[in-house]
Amino acid sequence: MSRISPKKIWDKAERAVFARLTAPEKIQSFLDSIPYNITGKTHSVRYVIKQKEAHCFDGALFAAAALEYNSEPPFLIDLRANHEDDDHILAVFKRAGLWGAIGKSNYTGCRYRDPIFRSIRELVMSYAPIYFNLAGKKTLREYSIIYDLRKVSEFEWRSTSDDLSPLGDRIDAIRHYRLYPSSQERHLAIADSRSFRAETLGLDPRGAFKIKGAKIKA
Repeated sequence: MSRISPKKIWDKAERAVFARLTAPEKIQSFLDSIPYNITGKTHSVRYVIKQKEAHCFDGALFAAAALEYNSEPPFLIDLRANHEDDDHILAVFKRAGLWGAIGKSNYTGCRYRDPIFRSIRELVMSYAPIYFNLAGKKTLREYSIIYDLRKVSEFEWRSTSDDLSPLGDRIDAIRHYRLYPSSQERHLAIADSRSFRAETLGLDPRGAFKIKGAKIKA
């Protein structure tokens, strides 16, 4: 698969979708327009186009494929939470030497970032204040090196009908960096009620990390 031009993988209807997504913000708009995938399975890009649903991982795969279709590298990064929350995966891109991100999320703020960040760490730091669980605890702890999907040969991430969760395990195993010292965790404030309501606007509880006793605040 890796030796075939990515554009030749897609059928006419799929190419028509990608042809419209000529900028990162257009890719983000597509992801925002489709429902959140609550199945727990990670689907291929072809499935996302056909079924029009995605969670953070298959949404990031779709975004990476759209970037690739438009002659940009299909780069991902992994954001790792503590044991009280889900991890998150983003597609990242560069403009004029600065990093931006595209993301599908059940939460409001864990999505698009304009290309204004000088490093991946700086980009990831922008997610830290709004990366909290349903108990309001801020949970983001680590971020990965860039993962280049062009190097993937054992997973047909663009077109398979198989669950791609094992690819997620592969990405989870790559090198990660601490975002800040663990000693700072005790200084993290609980999200206030306004921030909580903003971040959970439109959230589908079925796709959220379960916290015993935690409820979405009206």
